[in-house]
Amino acid sequence: MAQNKVVPTQDGPPSDNERIKRESNFLRGTLEESLQDSITAAVSSDDAQLTKFHGSYLQDDRDIRNERRQQKLEPAYSFMVRVRLPGGVATPQQWLKMDEVAQTYGNDSLRLTTRQTFQLHGILKWNMKKNMQALDEVMLDTIAACGDVNRNVMCNANPHQSEVHQDVYNLAGQISEHLLPKTKAYHEIWLNEEKVIDSSTEEEPIYGDVYLPRKFKIGLAVPPSNDIDVFSQDIGFIAIVESGELQGFNVSVGGGLGMTHGEEDTYPQVGRVIGFCKPAQVIDVAEKLLTIQRDYGNRSNRKNARFKYTIDRYGLEWLKEELDARLDFSLEEARPYHFESNTDSYGWVKGINNRWHVTLFIENGRVKDTEDYKLMTGLREIARVHTGDFRITPNQNVMISNVTPQKKRQINELIEKYGLSDGKRDSALRRNAMACVAFPTCGLAMAESERYLPSLIDKLEDIVEEAGLKEEEITIRMTGCPNGCARSTLAEIGFIGKAPGKYNLYLGGSFTGKRLNKLYKENIGEKEILETLRSLLFDYAKGRNDGERFGDYVIRAGYVQEVTSGLNFHD
Repeated sequence: MAQNKVVPTQDGPPSDNERIKRESNFLRGTLEESLQDSITAAVSSDDAQLTKFHGSYLQDDRDIRNERRQQKLEPAYSFMVRVRLPGGVATPQQWLKMDEVAQTYGNDSLRLTTRQTFQLHGILKWNMKKNMQALDEVMLDTIAACGDVNRNVMCNANPHQSEVHQDVYNLAGQISEHLLPKTKAYHEIWLNEEKVIDSSTEEEPIYGDVYLPRKFKIGLAVPPSNDIDVFSQDIGFIAIVESGELQGFNVSVGGGLGMTHGEEDTYPQVGRVIGFCKPAQVIDVAEKLLTIQRDYGNRSNRKNARFKYTIDRYGLEWLKEELDARLDFSLEEARPYHFESNTDSYGWVKGINNRWHVTLFIENGRVKDTEDYKLMTGLREIARVHTGDFRITPNQNVMISNVTPQKKRQINELIEKYGLSDGKRDSALRRNAMACVAFPTCGLAMAESERYLPSLIDKLEDIVEEAGLKEEEITIRMTGCPNGCARSTLAEIGFIGKAPGKYNLYLGGSFTGKRLNKLYKENIGEKEILETLRSLLFDYAKGRNDGERFGDYVIRAGYVQEVTSGLNFHD
């Protein structure tokens, strides 16, 4: 095998995050001491960076930040905890445990994320260990759910529809396990396992002692469904199926949607297909691509540290040559494939082995009880009788999966009893919408998202109904900042927060997730949003061709230019 080349990994001195990782003793830092410090509900700034590798972010309640400052109190600190859940699959017992810890240690709600996993919010420092140990009781962990490592590996939401889906789901789990950090720090700190006496003997054979320059994301898609938005991933594997048999995967590289307002050297990017590999080669391809980013990614400027920038800096041909040098084989020519949608299908469907699946609509992924909608209770009651599994979709919904014919009637009765939504009673616009968490807990949020999008859709529903578009599927996504958690730059209608009540409006994403959208109006409030979209939606209703999607129409009609690469996103 060819020897790996080594070139400088940054244009300037390493960022402070590189120091923190290098000095952390394989992600231990002083977390133990920080957790035991009773004077503050926070942890030290260095340890706050390290908690990300353990699947957690230190946050505070921004709704009361000023009030607490005036009272000369520290911010209302708590932790967000994210579970590692490859392919988004959980057992009923795991669902019940997540429900339990949310009520015992969290804020009485669960968040289903756009990477197919659970998030818990509002966990106080004093309860972090108990929370982690409770998850461990049902074989759940939070290792590498955040941080400069490979994060939760995504896969189409229903692998049991065919044997091919099952194979792809299995691969997602294998990739996740293979690329996990090998340090014992998580088990020592959270699970009270015996400490490594001489940690200097520890090794991270894939990551090294400074891990990756930035986060890294991998997803596997089985056409015609692109619910995982495969082109948003650092590495995307697109299953190629012929005559019902999995032949292998096309390999897409360099997707990523985060950027920074006002800095045009940051931009979202879509993945590019570089070839085809066989199923047995997937893990090797994933590892070698990750190590290229490890060796060449920018460790000076974190805003330019994602794999997309590494590829755009050195070139796609360079990447192919570098990958070839690290593999014992070469990728084959990419094979044809076809995507139809990046959205979810709702309601009951019958899969293989005489099992049933029902997808329920969870608005913006928030599972909680309100006075008039007992969503959390309803799902809890289903988990108590269900013998299959739960599947979190990449669009923040949940599939009750592998339901036996005997259980189908009982589960359907619970769905009806608690009024759980199968999407049928919701408008097409609402059931194809997503939002990130934003305020009050996300420290990066510039504007509301999860708490605001439902009320905006209320107003937009009147417009689409008046325009005759009530059942027209249009993807609409909102984020409170430009970091891309709800994949807003791939939406047909995308909103990115600029300031409280103000958003940039983007148009022209593809319904199949294949292209980026384009800035149409900047820094606008609700009044202008509604006026603008009213005009656009009425024009679309009158001027569209048969079967033409909204995102395609606004490009053809000249409202925005088509964006096929992040390199011309700001043009």
